[in-house]
Amino acid sequence: MGLLSLSPAKCVRALSINSICTICAEVCPTSAIAITDRLPSINQAVCVGCAGCVASCPTEALGLDDFNPTDFFFSFVSDESVLISCQKNVPCVAALGSEHLIALCGMKKGLTLDIGHCSACSIGESIVDQLQIRVENVNYALEAMESIHRVDLVDVGYFDDEKAEEKDRRDFFKTFHLKKIGAYKADFERDVKLGMDEYITHTIDSSHTQGLRTKKITDRRKVFYTALKRLEKPSFYHIVDGERINFTSQKLLDETKCTACEMCYRICPTGALTSDMRNSKIDFDPFLCVRCHLCHDVCESNAITLSTSYNLKEWYEPSVQNLVTYSVRRCDECGLIFTSLGGERICRRCHLEEEEALELWGLNR
Repeated sequence: MGLLSLSPAKCVRALSINSICTICAEVCPTSAIAITDRLPSINQAVCVGCAGCVASCPTEALGLDDFNPTDFFFSFVSDESVLISCQKNVPCVAALGSEHLIALCGMKKGLTLDIGHCSACSIGESIVDQLQIRVENVNYALEAMESIHRVDLVDVGYFDDEKAEEKDRRDFFKTFHLKKIGAYKADFERDVKLGMDEYITHTIDSSHTQGLRTKKITDRRKVFYTALKRLEKPSFYHIVDGERINFTSQKLLDETKCTACEMCYRICPTGALTSDMRNSKIDFDPFLCVRCHLCHDVCESNAITLSTSYNLKEWYEPSVQNLVTYSVRRCDECGLIFTSLGGERICRRCHLEEEEALELWGLNR
């Protein structure tokens, strides 16, 4: 079983105290993850290493030490099999998110997820419920891509007797191999962590500053883009239901509500939202969006909303869309460029300083 870890600087809850993201805690079938403070806390003794949270985290802040979805993708693409099973190649059939499933199905010309062991698994019912929704959305996307291939949930019940026997024998004899004593010590320490029946909290400090500032595209998005370049383009770019494409989005911005506070594009973890040197606009790249909801959480005026539709053209021919353009000018007082929403001639900072001066002079009564 894998040891689950959190990279605090990647978590959207670390990027803003206003983030309401609780996806990892919601999908965990054993309640091994809890939002007890600002960041998720993990109880390793309760965690079963299914990697469902790893597949669901929009910014890849969670990871298992014995399973990497990106490594699995490239390994599995070169394999002739189309079967994914918890008894063969993944810790759980829920370990892969929608992007990986779409990419693998397209490149493998079909994909089979083995749910044959779920009925005998303590978390099986919860996993199947999650998978059914995910697979329905994945197949919806594949159909819109004009692919004839689908991801299927099948009661295969794969089991490799020879592999299990070989593993048991190897685990028995390795105990007497003194040359690997260092590795056993590391395994022992890892087992101690796995056995700690308490929630381990995580914090943000100055050591995470650079990580918080870094705009990074997720590995799964890179894999997804790599796969799309190798697949045939549809004859027509379909516009689909935005709610069923749950790993990215297209956004709308209400200019009458936007206050030009700059928070949305400064806080965006992937750089999907950007501006220019003069902060005179907000641009949006749908292909970079991971639907983490952070821009919505920090927008006090609720100017940013999710579009109800999504154009698949953004997967094949990504484009940057302009959401709003501001009128900018130089402040009459300090000379700095600022966004003048209502024709103001001085910037907000100078305006506040003017108000403070009037208050000190007793002239604002």
